[in-house]
Order: sequence, then structure tokens, then C-alpha cells
Amino acid sequence: MERSFPWRDMADVLQGNMEHLEVFTPPKAPSGVALKGLAVVTCMDSRVDPYSMLGMHRGDLKILRNAGGRVTEDVLRTLVAACYLLGVHRVLVIAHTDCLMTSGTDEELHAAVSQHGGPDTQSLDFNAVKISPEATLAEDVTKIRSFPLLPDELIVGGAIYDVDTGRLTTYDL
Repeated sequence: MERSFPWRDMADVLQGNMEHLEVFTPPKAPSGVALKGLAVVTCMDSRVDPYSMLGMHRGDLKILRNAGGRVTEDVLRTLVAACYLLGVHRVLVIAHTDCLMTSGTDEELHAAVSQHGGPDTQSLDFNAVKISPEATLAEDVTKIRSFPLLPDELIVGGAIYDVDTGRLTTYDL
């Protein structure tokens, strides 16, 4: 038996789209090119708003998000496409304060999912580590800089966003 999607549970989303249509204008970027040549790798945390924190607008940059804002194989794959096909020549990795992915280990997250009634997640790698945002930032910037399929001239920087103050602190890595 095929199950239909419960659109009634998405009424706020559809209403938001209707309001968006009232002010929508097509982006200036041709074919999804990043107008500022920038890709941002950051966390999916809803307190992190890359456009706002960087003073950018839709079309200016590529945003790659996941839990913890970690540089994974998928992020590297996406950066290759972004660099060679979508005008990216700069990457900014942004970690943030008070991140769930640096507050515990993978084992602790697996246990927490289970405690909340979730399935056995042992087959997943959450990339969680109990280390500082500075340490994860250094590791992830190094992964990008050393990835052989990315351009040698790619500019890669790292910063930490403070979710309580809104300040972005840059690091020389």
C-alpha cells in the first residue's frame, strides 16, 4: 500500500512559500554560479545563518551543511563540482560554539538516539568528537587543502561562529 505525503503537516511551509512568491525575483547568478566565488562548509545548526553572518545574499555563495559542519567525502565531492563548474575559488570552513557534534563521541550519540526511541545507529559515523571547535576546524581545513582533486590555488580558511554573540573569529591554520 502506497502512503501519501501528509501535506497538512507542512501547511506552514507552503504558506511561507506563498509569501516568498510575493517578493521573489530570480537570482542574478547564471546556472547556479557562486557570484562571490565562495563556498561555506558549516553545521546544520539552525542558529547558524551563513548569509546573514557574512553579509551575503542568495546567489553569492555555495553552502554545504551537515551535522557538525564536518568535511566528509560528500563535502569534498561537492567542492570539486563547485570549484570546476560553479565558480568557487574560495572556501570558508565555519565551526561554531555550543555544537552538539563536539559535545560527545559517536558512541554517546548512538546511545542518545536509542534513549530517544530511535533505531540502532551503530552503522552511522556521526563524526562526533569531544574536542574543541578549533581542533575540528584545523582538521577540516587540512582535509580540503590536501585533497588532490581540488585546485592547488584554492583559497581555504577557517573561522568559528559564536552562536551567543554572532561574532565570527578567524584562524590562521
